[in-house]
Amino acid sequence: MSADEPNKTVETQVHERPAEHALSLSEALLLPRIAIEDVQPVLDGGAFAVKAVVGQSITVDAKVFADGHDKMAVVLRWQAAGQDTWHSLRMRELGNDSWQGEFAMDSVGRFVYCLDAWIDQFASYRYELEKKFAAGVAIDLELEEGRLHLQHAAERSSDTLRAELQQRLQQFAELASAEQVALLLGSEVAELMALADQRAFLASSPEYPVEVERSLAQFASWYELFPRSITDDKARHGTFKDVHNRLPMIRDMGFDVLYFPPIHPIGRAHRKGPNNSLTAGPDDPGSPYAIGSADGGHDAIHPQLGTREDFRELVAAAAEHGLEIALDFAIQCSQDHLWLKEHPGWFSWRPDGTIRYAENPPKKYQDIVNVDFYAADAVPGLWLELRDVVWGWVQEGVKIFRVDNPHTKPLPFWQWLIEDIRARDNSVMFLAEAFTKPAMMARLGKVGYSQSYTYFTWRNTKAELATYFSELNQAPLAHCYRPNFFVNTPDINPFFLHDSGRAGFLIRAALATMGSGLWGMYSGFELCESAPIPGKEEYLDSEKYEIRPRDYTQPGNIIAEIAQLNRIRRLNPALQTHLGCAIYTAYNDNILYFGKRTADRSNFILVAVNLDPHNAQEAHFELPLWELGLDDSAETRGEDLMNGHSWSWYGKTQWMRLDPGYQPFGIWRISAV
Repeated sequence: MSADEPNKTVETQVHERPAEHALSLSEALLLPRIAIEDVQPVLDGGAFAVKAVVGQSITVDAKVFADGHDKMAVVLRWQAAGQDTWHSLRMRELGNDSWQGEFAMDSVGRFVYCLDAWIDQFASYRYELEKKFAAGVAIDLELEEGRLHLQHAAERSSDTLRAELQQRLQQFAELASAEQVALLLGSEVAELMALADQRAFLASSPEYPVEVERSLAQFASWYELFPRSITDDKARHGTFKDVHNRLPMIRDMGFDVLYFPPIHPIGRAHRKGPNNSLTAGPDDPGSPYAIGSADGGHDAIHPQLGTREDFRELVAAAAEHGLEIALDFAIQCSQDHLWLKEHPGWFSWRPDGTIRYAENPPKKYQDIVNVDFYAADAVPGLWLELRDVVWGWVQEGVKIFRVDNPHTKPLPFWQWLIEDIRARDNSVMFLAEAFTKPAMMARLGKVGYSQSYTYFTWRNTKAELATYFSELNQAPLAHCYRPNFFVNTPDINPFFLHDSGRAGFLIRAALATMGSGLWGMYSGFELCESAPIPGKEEYLDSEKYEIRPRDYTQPGNIIAEIAQLNRIRRLNPALQTHLGCAIYTAYNDNILYFGKRTADRSNFILVAVNLDPHNAQEAHFELPLWELGLDDSAETRGEDLMNGHSWSWYGKTQWMRLDPGYQPFGIWRISAV
């Protein structure tokens, strides 16, 4: 038997038994002697995959122990799911039965990892031999024991390993006792014996899944626009061809995902007019979320936007500018959608033959109706049709879908659809537009969503933001939920922005870009648009119901600042994830002060944001010198990443002043001198 296939003579697994059944001796002998507990990262016992991106290192922690004082060997193993080749490495013992190891995956797809643990008999022997030899205790018997370890290892090995061990055994016989000790304690023999280890009392953990996606799942900047508004005349409907002219500016602001609301034909039945009015004029475009007309449904393109070939050309042109097109996948229909006639069994009808329109009180959507996923005729027809819609757009070059209100659709549907699509093309990603209860938002991540909208939009105070940033860095969210910090959406004009002016927009942009590897903004944010419907978090003259041309060069815009924030993100790896965020001390409740660093500390970013858009704020704050291994009086180098200015800091306690009239935040790179 080769060392690559060691004799797993005592492998054990846990066997379930009825609670009322007394444990028999035969059952007890099958129980593992070695305990493998609290393996992390794991989601729901392995029912769902932990999230990762290509090249990311996964740190695995576990408690592993057994009776007695023998030395343990713990190995971390991983492989691409369904493949034959396993990779492995020895885990580090951290003390107090804690073990740790890391592995990275170099391709997208599903991986699994597990732990093997056994009693390392030769390591245990070496430990005792070393202690006794150092204490001057007689070790004649221990040396004979060492010889037998070598002999038995050679006997159970083959080929080169057997020859190597036999050579060491012959060498052992020719040495004096002190030299024999040196040979047995030497690294060469330790390595050979590890290869020949019989893995006594081997125990194995279950296999735990990891879903690896491309880096854009964790680090991306999203820009949302309505193609129909890319026009200089409100009376002229914008087209895909018009969007070409916007691509350079969107690229230059540093965005890499260009997201469109639904681009499908819009129904006329109950079409909404300006500001969500119930009466639309003959030229009112309606809401793009009222999907479906005689021109087609979810697989069709609104005729006024252009042709399918126009769309393909736009996807290609965007790629040339480093932009990837994301489409909205909204599972809802206008009352003109062909499905209502062709597949009435996919919907729930009232006793009088009418259909209930969509509502999200107090909001009403008279122009929209919803499908019934579990209607008698909907399974499997509706499910397959929706899957085919997504796959059809993937074949047109779309690899990112923002899904509208996924928390109002069945979780089994999403788990099936996402797995089906990613089995065909594992580069496809899904963003959940879910503003709902925490458990549901986390569950959507577990069933396959790559990222999600968040509560960030409504976190404004220092306490709220610090708590939320910390929650996102803790299990289970850290393993299943990638937050996309959208600063605004067509549906959400945050109260904070209504009267905070240009400074308020800079504050929210800084928090979003620095707080998460994923952030997004809806067109108009860079122009500081904030006119609300009084008392509501909704835009006056909302673009959802009318065409809205814009002058993107108008005074007071924050385009340059957004471009610099995105540039800082690209140049600093610590900012390319929401993970690793630490809240630090600034002695002012209006200043949020936090930091991010890479594991090797080569990139360490500090961020301070004045949360008051109207007044300058000052504070003493602490540099986290302890995280650089420095004492409280050390000198460090600081660099302002917004303007390039650099300086030296001396000591832990420093002072800052952030003026919203100039720049309400500071972003500094710190390094040891």
